[in-house]
Amino acid sequence: MVSANELRSGVTFELDGELFVVISYQHIKPGKGSPFVRVKMKSLESGNIIERTFRPEEKFKKAFLERKPMQYLYKEGNNFVFMDLETYEQFYLSEEDVGDSANFLKENLEIQIVFYKNKPVSVELPNFVELKVVQTEPGVKGDTATSAMKPAILETGYKLQVPLFVNEGDIIRVDTRTGEYLERVNK
Repeated sequence: MVSANELRSGVTFELDGELFVVISYQHIKPGKGSPFVRVKMKSLESGNIIERTFRPEEKFKKAFLERKPMQYLYKEGNNFVFMDLETYEQFYLSEEDVGDSANFLKENLEIQIVFYKNKPVSVELPNFVELKVVQTEPGVKGDTATSAMKPAILETGYKLQVPLFVNEGDIIRVDTRTGEYLERVNK
């Protein structure tokens, strides 16, 4: 068990049968009234981010998560196929299980799958991935100093904004946390 007073960023716990991870927390001691803890947390099952306040003495069941290194192999129908890097066993996860992580899954990418009670609950990607641009407007020669952006589609089907000098066939680095362009990898 973990009390609301002990909640910190990264702590996972159960609330009303749902699994949450703490994103941020704040202990508040008002001048009048009793203190409370304001918590911003993310559901590991639905991905929703919610804010709640708790009394410091409230207790929750602490969730113990297991992370396994996996490799993304391919997509088969509505399922994504992963291989356990230790046992070489293959896992199938649905599009709902993978969620927005599907935007950055490239064959042979090594990731972590988080398990709770032997059930996969989320996919943890590396912070940055390198993906090929498959569709965008041609770049304009000499247009490298401006901060203007244009739409592009990556090899995974993900759409994002890139600088004007990025062309089809370029490999770019993308931040998987924000989904934003970082830099062009090849020249």
